[in-house]
Amino acid sequence: MARRVDVTGAGGVRLAAWEFGDPPKDHRDPAEHTAPDVPGVLLLHGLMGRASHWASTARRLSGRYRAVALDQRGHGRSDKPPHASFTRDAYVDDAEAALEQLRLGPTVLIGHAMGALTAWQLAAKRPDLVRGLVICDMRASALGAASQREWAEWFKTWPVPFATLADVRKWFGEDDPWVERPNPARGDFYAEVMAESPDGWRPVFDPEQMLRSREAWVFDAHWEELAQVRCPALVVRGLDGQLGRAEAQEMVRVLPRGRYAEVVDAGHLVHYDQPETWLAAVEPFLDSLGGD
Repeated sequence: MARRVDVTGAGGVRLAAWEFGDPPKDHRDPAEHTAPDVPGVLLLHGLMGRASHWASTARRLSGRYRAVALDQRGHGRSDKPPHASFTRDAYVDDAEAALEQLRLGPTVLIGHAMGALTAWQLAAKRPDLVRGLVICDMRASALGAASQREWAEWFKTWPVPFATLADVRKWFGEDDPWVERPNPARGDFYAEVMAESPDGWRPVFDPEQMLRSREAWVFDAHWEELAQVRCPALVVRGLDGQLGRAEAQEMVRVLPRGRYAEVVDAGHLVHYDQPETWLAAVEPFLDSLGGD
């Protein structure tokens, strides 16, 4: 089951929100609407991701929560206007609009990579809407101009269009120069963000829009916003991910109510590499929120 709900984001950009499982129902209501006291969870993917990357997490959580995953602007099935804003404010305002229009707040925000940055910036901005925060493999330090140049060059190496989805999986899982060892989960991850066109398979996003999105955060550090997060927060890193242990633990220290978890045998795509151990790290944190 996947149910789409359209949301209007900042500047009128149409966003697609998705429920991948049935939330708990109010069985006292003949129409079996979602129970009024079911807590909400909003899941935010990373750069180049899409809501479907959260499907297994959302389905698992839907037994106790109304879990909604958002295709952020420029991603998935949300709008990709050529002249739209891809600033940090635009992404944060979109998530804020989604929470309000879906009536999810106060909610738990779960974000991966860029989506985690959006989540903690929104938690700092609107503490009334956020009661818990999960940060998955996202750094708070500035990455700098060299990192942005590397990404621009990386996009140029993609052999698009891909002839088949099998070619997508093989390139991103084995042949991509950024892959240190074969990683089938990475191949599957990128296969989900491809769409068939007349000449083959191409990404559903515009790489230039991705670079514009990334440009809005790679040159700055984001420790100040972390310090402004007042709700309980869990920092999760993959043992082989992009967020190092020392930086992750410093993020926990800076967060007023920070906690730490580590997922072994996982890279940057923690929730996708190891969904069971990822959930084993996250669910106790969600359980602990109680009346927070």
